[in-house]
Amino acid sequence: MRLSENGSAKTDPGVLTNCTVCPRNCYANRFSENRGYCNAGAGFEIASICAHKGEEPPISGLNGICNVFFYRCNLQCIYCQNCQISTNSNQKIFKEWSLAEVLDRICSILDSGCKALGFVSPSHMIPQIIAITEAVKKTGRNPVIIYNTNAYDKVDVLKSLEGIVDVYLPDLKYADAELAKELSDASDYPLVAQKAIAEMYRQKGAPLITDADGQAISGLIIRHLVLPGQVNNSMNVLRFIANDISTKVHISLMSQYNPVTAVIGHRFLGRSLSEVEYEEVVAEMEKLGLERGWIQALESSSNYLPDFCYEHPFEKKVK
Repeated sequence: MRLSENGSAKTDPGVLTNCTVCPRNCYANRFSENRGYCNAGAGFEIASICAHKGEEPPISGLNGICNVFFYRCNLQCIYCQNCQISTNSNQKIFKEWSLAEVLDRICSILDSGCKALGFVSPSHMIPQIIAITEAVKKTGRNPVIIYNTNAYDKVDVLKSLEGIVDVYLPDLKYADAELAKELSDASDYPLVAQKAIAEMYRQKGAPLITDADGQAISGLIIRHLVLPGQVNNSMNVLRFIANDISTKVHISLMSQYNPVTAVIGHRFLGRSLSEVEYEEVVAEMEKLGLERGWIQALESSSNYLPDFCYEHPFEKKVK
């Protein structure tokens, strides 16, 4: 798949005229107004390209990662902290970029010292990711490619990314199908995500390979956000990883849940995560022998709330 300078399909247009890029399998024509579940078009619909220092230490490295945040998402999590850009409603797109603009912005950030290029909410934008990655590498730059995903990905699509993606950074959200349906509109999420992460593990294995500065250059890190009132879901997610993937894989167990406006008053999402809940999940992780990775300080939750009205959404400033 290639995209032209203005973001239109140049070859193999059937990829986006009959779209099955993600597990939704909408068969939508993304060049038309009827764009399917994600409501994304065929171009470079990008909310922000910025240097971000708030990822796990081996992902951010010393100088941060150049993150490309796509608009819209193939999941619609009602508690999403990136809800400004992840909603699939017909909100105004702040900017649809040309490939030249994307390339110029990315190269500028890479040249400032970032070693890695990350794609956030990428599952519905695979053709665009491939086009961007190829364009960057044609400039002679060779950043580490990070696939930062909700794990609602198709195995055959992930296989097509083998040799392109260096580090997979999936979030395994649910082991409970009913919870996945209620919170993210995807009852098949547990099965789909488990198969996706198994494929990522097949490609990368358990070791997280780092360079001399401790920055990841190859591997797999599985994230899990602990939700208030859903300790059992978290424990079952960890049990799947330990029993069906590996106890040697790196886990990022996140406590950063912060209720957004949409869930105020929700029966369990309307409050913050308690220390007791998080510690219970941490204890289960240790019991299962999942010893590689990171946990978070509970009070850090307010540090991870971006504002995409700014050029730098996490720093909340215009450069």
